[in-house]
Amino acid sequence: MRRIISAAFAAWAVMTGPSSAQQDEGATPSAARTVVVELFTSQGCSSCPPADDMLGHLAAREDVIALGLHVDYWDYIGWEDIFGQSAFSDRQKAYARAAGHQTVYTPQTVISGRGRVEGHQPMAVMDLIQQERAHPPRVSVEVARASPGTVEIAVQPLADLDGEYVLHLVRYIPRQDVDIERGENAGRTITYHNIVTRFEMLTRWDGQGPLSVEASAPGEEPVVVLVQREDHGAILAADRLR
Repeated sequence: MRRIISAAFAAWAVMTGPSSAQQDEGATPSAARTVVVELFTSQGCSSCPPADDMLGHLAAREDVIALGLHVDYWDYIGWEDIFGQSAFSDRQKAYARAAGHQTVYTPQTVISGRGRVEGHQPMAVMDLIQQERAHPPRVSVEVARASPGTVEIAVQPLADLDGEYVLHLVRYIPRQDVDIERGENAGRTITYHNIVTRFEMLTRWDGQGPLSVEASAPGEEPVVVLVQREDHGAILAADRLR
């Protein structure tokens, strides 16, 4: 049953969004329709591999920025996640507090900062992605290489905004296979996609005018910039530089 569901999800993911191959052929989706999908996962969690596979399908889409954030609270089971960071566990817990929840679940998918799916429910994830794509754009953000190791970020309000916002800079490894020797997934080789290595708040923004920021981004890992309402609210805009 799990294999049938995964196949159905892969087919739906292809039908409902442009792939990277289509993008190379000249299709340029609007940056305003980019949806950010954060998967909180762990190599020590036996329920997580199907969700990790789902993230791989989403990573092939150009209208989705799929991010794998590996938490560290599963490490006590017997296998320390080589990508796990306490900062990602803290981010997941902050999302829970913002939603009024007392606990966190692994795997958990957060869609554009406001839609949450617990466990492996690919169709629920796709439904929320479609809903987010239908939201009218309120902010635009563009990231470009300024010089080796440096990027320039331009943010522009497209509608009247209230509240405070934060700019995040994210780096990730596109893909890596991991041989897991202990814990609930012992003996398995699992492929992980868009593995976040850095998640840094750059600055705050009041949303009342254009904003220009220069940031350090050394190395070859892709660069993602997110504009998110403070206190782990909605992600209004995102851009990526490969």
